[in-house]
Amino acid sequence: MIFDDHYSMTIDGEGAVSDATIAVVNPATEEVIAHVPDASRAQLDAAVAAAKRAFPAWSARPISERQAMIAAIAEHMLGHKSEMARLFTAEQGRPLGGAEWEIDVCAQWCQAVAGFTLPVELVEDSDTRRVEIHHRPIGVVGAITPWNAPLLMAIWKMAPALLAGNTVVLKPSPYTPLSTLKLGELLRDVLPAGVLNIVSGGNDLGQWITAHPDIGKVSFTGSTATGKRVMESAAQTLKRVTLELGGNDAAIVLPDVDPKEIAPQLFWGAFFNSAQVCVAIKRLYIHADIYDAVAHELVEFAKTVALGDGAQQGIDLGPVQNGMQYEKVRQLLDDARAEGQKFLIGGEVSGCPGYFIPISIVDNPPEKSRVVTEEAFGPVLPLLKYDDIDDVIRRANDSETGLGGSVWSNDLDQARAIGARLETGTVWINEMFAFLPNAPFGGHKQSGVGVEHGMAGLLEFTNSQTITSRKLAPAG
Repeated sequence: MIFDDHYSMTIDGEGAVSDATIAVVNPATEEVIAHVPDASRAQLDAAVAAAKRAFPAWSARPISERQAMIAAIAEHMLGHKSEMARLFTAEQGRPLGGAEWEIDVCAQWCQAVAGFTLPVELVEDSDTRRVEIHHRPIGVVGAITPWNAPLLMAIWKMAPALLAGNTVVLKPSPYTPLSTLKLGELLRDVLPAGVLNIVSGGNDLGQWITAHPDIGKVSFTGSTATGKRVMESAAQTLKRVTLELGGNDAAIVLPDVDPKEIAPQLFWGAFFNSAQVCVAIKRLYIHADIYDAVAHELVEFAKTVALGDGAQQGIDLGPVQNGMQYEKVRQLLDDARAEGQKFLIGGEVSGCPGYFIPISIVDNPPEKSRVVTEEAFGPVLPLLKYDDIDDVIRRANDSETGLGGSVWSNDLDQARAIGARLETGTVWINEMFAFLPNAPFGGHKQSGVGVEHGMAGLLEFTNSQTITSRKLAPAG
């Protein structure tokens, strides 16, 4: 595979282009860097048909063979790590070190998933009956991935789907399709034709996937608003769905921590990937006794972080990924300034080329202000003061979403007790982004449906089948 300026979809193991194309923009320069196919409905139908044809043979393969092929995905990604990282940075904006990190995690994830197997549960084996629960692949899986972590989200969906015996039609975000299309090209020699199909396009393509009668499951990561439309569309054919949606995650800092020690962890927990992470810290609740000290250390650390074009050396944070998100974040900043809220750092957008938003930390804004109640999905962090545990838990839970949360304390027993009261699918204590391939990840409330990862996530790509067999008395 050559990492050139030619981008094609992967349909039935072959490259496919389209008369219609979509322009891809480098968010650091606002320049068009590539054009990719805008799949037609006929091309989607061809991809689904290829996946459907490939399903019987793929699902019948011994799981050991599927495991080996998933492990091979890791090897191929690592073998092209530098080229993929440069492409990732050009389309997504994250600095090269963060792009390389994502490819490393993709490889580690494939290696971990390749070690999984599908269990057979024996629930009864008596003198008269044997009852087993098996897990069968669903068929064709439609996977729709977002722009904030395009490669990792693709691997999170396709690796367990393929291991379970499904075939896949995957659609990357139209903002960041390049690295995913190249991944599809790379894997044409790894997977049998039709097992993994990658198609690019806009909103129409996503709607065609969720409504397609031959797709049995949709796995979607994106906004809550779009997730609701995905679920509504999938309901017409009662597709299985896994939805990983938005969050307005709260972190609670107890007064027994060392502000200087935890400030870097809190900072990166909020601002990694320019805060474009579904489970990033979006609301930082700090006990009144150490509020000023933590705020000071956060600002001092923020001053050491370099913002710029991720392709350049020495850059820590890149731009917001696309113009639509840039405008949303800028409007939040404008609203906060109009309300007279105090910024400890940032708050003003320069207007230079690129979708750059400065690190912006807001000093104890009102609880019902937009900068607190809305998920910015950009480098804006409100610091909020509290002095009562019950009150801060209530405030943390006062959200329509419930994806993740974190608690920071030297008293692990107290931290775990607080974490148990948070209405979220994941709670991290004294750490952030501890995604594990062997532990489920999912949201409460309007943050999603179902889970990813672990055995529970793997089984979401299967239908359960109960087999009962009554033992007959010997003849005669």
